[in-house]
Amino acid sequence: MSGTHNMRIRLILFIYISIVFGIGVSAIVPRTTIYFLDLVIVILSFAIPSFCVFFLLTRNIIRYVFKLTAGLEIIAQGNLNYRIMELRKDELGGIASNINSMAEKLETQINRERQLEQAKLELITGVSHDLRTPLTSIIGYLDLLKGKAYLDQDEHDRFIGNTYNKALQIKLLIDDLFEYTRLTTHELQLQTTTVDLGEMLRQLLVEMEPIAKENQVHLEANLPTTPLLTEIDPDMIKRAIDNLLINALKFSLKPGVIQVSLRLQKDTALICVENDGDPITEEQQRQLFERFYKAGHSQSLDHIPAGAGLGLSIARSIANLHHGELECEHSGGHFTFQLALLQGAIPPNMP
Repeated sequence: MSGTHNMRIRLILFIYISIVFGIGVSAIVPRTTIYFLDLVIVILSFAIPSFCVFFLLTRNIIRYVFKLTAGLEIIAQGNLNYRIMELRKDELGGIASNINSMAEKLETQINRERQLEQAKLELITGVSHDLRTPLTSIIGYLDLLKGKAYLDQDEHDRFIGNTYNKALQIKLLIDDLFEYTRLTTHELQLQTTTVDLGEMLRQLLVEMEPIAKENQVHLEANLPTTPLLTEIDPDMIKRAIDNLLINALKFSLKPGVIQVSLRLQKDTALICVENDGDPITEEQQRQLFERFYKAGHSQSLDHIPAGAGLGLSIARSIANLHHGELECEHSGGHFTFQLALLQGAIPPNMP
């Protein structure tokens, strides 16, 4: 009887049973001598028992159809958490499963839209907050300069320098926001080429060395002597690594050391940036890559304006665009940021 799990076969079987039962009842009903009356008796004695038997056999199906209808009405009223009990293995059970799946997808989609809307609000709030402080300072300094409220030329120059630095900070915030928006809306197309990651890291470390020295941080490199070629967008990967180095400089203990290493693990190029800083909690570690999140107070760095908390988010987005990953490990104040480029890594000495 496994075929009875098919609704059509089951209905055909119910109809057959009803007809047989109706014929049986009709056959035992007494007849009269009047032809027309006999015809009526035969029809009624067949139809009524057949209908009753068919109704009894299909009552569970009808009840379940009513449950489906009631469930659809509840879901249609907005209760997307409601689920219809899947009590049957036939087509009706399949309908219930599809309804539940539809409700779950709608709930997920609506929650996603709510999250996106909340993200937009947080984006506006974060940008407004991070732009307001330097802009207020700029206006204050300009008011002082406009009113000639400075004692001498040195103070005048200091006001000009501070105003310029605040303007650079606003530019950095806007650049980070623009870059983050491009990355998260998938408007950016990668311009890939084959690059030696080791040589790229050496160049970046040379550029970062003067700033590191000014902030009492020593850069240590552990890079392969042979080329490690990877198919990447060099500008994007430089931006990601630069963000990791700037983050390490900001949050390193002073004096301190930043270690940068590169190695090949199977078909994956692993770039690690390590530094020692103030310990953070597990909750803070989970939020490190959230936009506008700042785990603590960064050290004031010369020639590096304060950011908006988008650097690590941008770096992870760049890694994702390259089908890679960016993760952070933390233990007792020791931080290890690992950028894994999962595709395109070419072992040394291989074409």
